[in-house]
Amino acid sequence: MAYVVTEKCIMCKHADCVEVCPVDCFYEGENMLVINPDECIDCGVCVPECPIDAIEAESEDNLKWLEVNREYSTKWPSITQNKPAMDEAEKYRDVPNKFAELFSENPGEGN
Repeated sequence: MAYVVTEKCIMCKHADCVEVCPVDCFYEGENMLVINPDECIDCGVCVPECPIDAIEAESEDNLKWLEVNREYSTKWPSITQNKPAMDEAEKYRDVPNKFAELFSENPGEGN
């Protein structure tokens, strides 16, 4: 079982989680982060670091997010160092159903 980044991260992109990851399995898109589930060692140290609770253990309830994380972790650059959240993070923090209207397939900058 791995951890996955969910829809809550879209338009927020807090990166506190990436610095604590012992295997550097985070990848950066234009407006969210993902975890490569094949690299994740299921340690869970990233979970309490996310201020918006966007990281969850893989489950039947979030299989869509497992696939999103798997697909985009092979397309986006690695991110291993913290950087500021998006300027709009607080505005979009609790917005529901962000994937359909706000998700971007574009890669982020990585580091």
